[in-house]
Amino acid sequence: MKQRVGVIGLGIMGTSVTQVLERNPLVDLKAFCTLKEDRLADAQKKFSVSNGYLDFNEMLEKEDLDIVYIATPDWWHRDPVIACLDKGLHVHVEKPMTTDIGEATEIVEKVKRSGLKLQVSYNHRWLSAYNATWNMIREGQIGKPLMGYARKNNPIFVPTEMLSWSGKSSPAWFLSAHDIDLMCWWFDQSPIEVHGYGVKKVLVERGIDTYDMIQGLVKFDGGAIATFESSWIYPNTHPSMPDSFMEVIGEKGHFHLDRKTEAIEMSTEEKFAWPRSLLNYKVFDKWVGAFPSCVNSFVDSVIEDREPFVTALDGWRATAVLDALHQSVDNGGIVKVQQAPSWPR
Repeated sequence: MKQRVGVIGLGIMGTSVTQVLERNPLVDLKAFCTLKEDRLADAQKKFSVSNGYLDFNEMLEKEDLDIVYIATPDWWHRDPVIACLDKGLHVHVEKPMTTDIGEATEIVEKVKRSGLKLQVSYNHRWLSAYNATWNMIREGQIGKPLMGYARKNNPIFVPTEMLSWSGKSSPAWFLSAHDIDLMCWWFDQSPIEVHGYGVKKVLVERGIDTYDMIQGLVKFDGGAIATFESSWIYPNTHPSMPDSFMEVIGEKGHFHLDRKTEAIEMSTEEKFAWPRSLLNYKVFDKWVGAFPSCVNSFVDSVIEDREPFVTALDGWRATAVLDALHQSVDNGGIVKVQQAPSWPR
C-alpha cells in the first residue's frame, strides 16, 4: 500500500526530498507546506500536487497522511516534529534534529511513548565509503578506534547567500552535525565531554552574528577522542563545497576519507571543480546517491515496520554534542555532554 506523504519546507532540502519522493512507487505525494506563496505555487505546478498550505498545522488538520518529511531551517524543527507526532504520523526530519537539547529530549521521549518512527536525515551513513568504513570497523580490521578527525568547511557563499538564516545557526550546527553522527556511529561509544573554541570576525563584520569557524575536541566513554572542525568562510574560489575530510585511527590501522574529490575532476576556462555526484545526482529520470537512499529508506522502515537506520536517539546524541560544544565555545572550559535518555533495545 502506498504511503501518503506530506512535505513541510520547500527550500533546497525540501525540494530535493520532493524530487526523490515523486519517483518512489511506494509514495503518494499528497501535500506541501511552506511560508512562501510563490515557492508553494512553483512546487505545486512542478510536482502536480494540488494541496498546498502556508501553515503546517492546517495541513496536518486537513490532510490524511502517514509520513511527513520536515525540511525547515536548523533551528525550527521542534514545533512541526511534535505536531506530526501528536497526529500519529511518522517523521523524517532534516539534520540536526534540533539545536536545543531540551527540545531533542522532548522529541525522543515522545517517539518512545508513541511507538512512531522518526529518522534524522544523517544521509552520509548511506555514502558507500562511510558505510564500508562502519562495516570494516565492526569487523575489527583496524582494532578498537582510538582517535578521529573530521573537517567540513564551506565557501563564504553558504552563510552569506545560500542561507538566509545563517545568523541563527553556526558552521558546527550546519556542517559538523554530519561528522559527529558518523564518528559516534563508527566508534560505537558515547560522547562524554567537549572542549571547543570559535572565532567571530568575518561574518560579524558583514552583519551576520555567528561564528566563522569552530573546532572542538570530544572525549568518548570508551577512551577514544575526536576533533571536529567546521568553517564557512573559505573564499568562493575554492573548488569544493564542502571541503570534507575524515580519519579514524585504531589500535591496528586507520581509515582516511577525503570526499572533496567526489568521482569527477573537471577543469574549464572559468574554473576547476569536483562536481558533486555521490550524495544526490539525477541519472536519466531518477535521483540516485546517499541522499535519495536515506529518504527512501525511511519509507521502507514504515512499510516494513522496522527501526530506521538513524533513530531519534542518534539525532539526540549529535545535538547533545553540539549543544555542549557551543556552551564550551561561548563560555570556555570543558563541558560535560548530557547523559542520553533511555532507549528501547
